[in-house]
Amino acid sequence: MPGFLLHVGAQVLCSHAGQATASVPNPRVTVSGQPTVLMSSPYVVAGCTLPPPTVANGPCVTAQWLSGTARVTSNGQPLLVQSSQAVCAPTGTPLMVVATQTRVSAT
Repeated sequence: MPGFLLHVGAQVLCSHAGQATASVPNPRVTVSGQPTVLMSSPYVVAGCTLPPPTVANGPCVTAQWLSGTARVTSNGQPLLVQSSQAVCAPTGTPLMVVATQTRVSAT
């Protein structure tokens, strides 16, 4: 999947407006002066508005990425791009990349 590389400063939200942040940045590759993120890096979600059990199955707590770059890697791992797909736990809903840098793209 082609797209702009994600960096730790990218704005990533769960489907319920919770802020998702990378728990393990990749300092070997930087864009816009910030570390990128590998596909293997879990994200932590804070501020998810989905109610807890009995009302719903929320809130989103963590997220794991399912897709990343196919041709560009760092430390043998795919990097994340704007079109990467992720799933939140325990809700099973996706993450949305709202804003990222727009200078470096990869496939």
